[in-house]
Amino acid sequence: MQETTQSKLAHTIALANQKGGVGKTTTAVSVAGELANRGLRVLLVDCDPQGNATTSLGLAKDTLDNTTYDLLMETAHASETIQMSGRTRLDLVPADQDLAGAAVDLTNAERRERRLLDALAPLRASYDYVLLDCPPSLGILTINALRAADSVIIPLQCEYLALEGLAQLKTTLDRVRERLNPTLRIAGVVMTMYDGRTNLAQQVVHEVQRHFPRLIFKTLIPRSVRLSEAPSHGQMINEYDPQSRGARAYAALTDELLQREERSL
Repeated sequence: MQETTQSKLAHTIALANQKGGVGKTTTAVSVAGELANRGLRVLLVDCDPQGNATTSLGLAKDTLDNTTYDLLMETAHASETIQMSGRTRLDLVPADQDLAGAAVDLTNAERRERRLLDALAPLRASYDYVLLDCPPSLGILTINALRAADSVIIPLQCEYLALEGLAQLKTTLDRVRERLNPTLRIAGVVMTMYDGRTNLAQQVVHEVQRHFPRLIFKTLIPRSVRLSEAPSHGQMINEYDPQSRGARAYAALTDELLQREERSL
């Protein structure tokens, strides 16, 4: 097990893709759980008004006092928004539908693109990793996450239009680096919902490898019923079915991520 390094500031990773249904929340929750299992203290921040990461950890959204919305509106201190997940070393800043109003409420607000960065600053010494689960859009919530992040993981579904979406996202990341966060880097592209029985999935992976050979993670996340079932039980895949293909894949992805992080230091 790796020891917690409280003397260092948490590495903050955004999980972003403007397209929905690519396994972004599943990846955020699963990697958060795997990092915690390795002895690292993790904060998962739900930045999506749908609150899927919150539900995936078994929290009822109708019982929440403070959420990511309060964090962005500065109506609650960061420490007041943290919820215990019921898992050792894994905490959550939850979200609900109120977060959808942030885009309007932040329109004329000062420091509108760096609200999340400023709010999370006092917490970074208490964690090893902060994971930001972004909504499926490139609006102000995702921009806040990218401004707050050190790096970004891009989950990419193995489908025909994947490369087009990746190109659009890379353009957005370039603009964020230019205007808001010059040190932001891509931690990697993770291929999700992979079905090796289909030629299409293999072709998409090959194309991403050809265009972005240094970015793509070697680990492929399989299309899995068990991965789809786990959130309905309020469990992560390593709790719901730790021996499943999906659980093993996310364990391997986390190992690969940690190896990349060590090399980037």
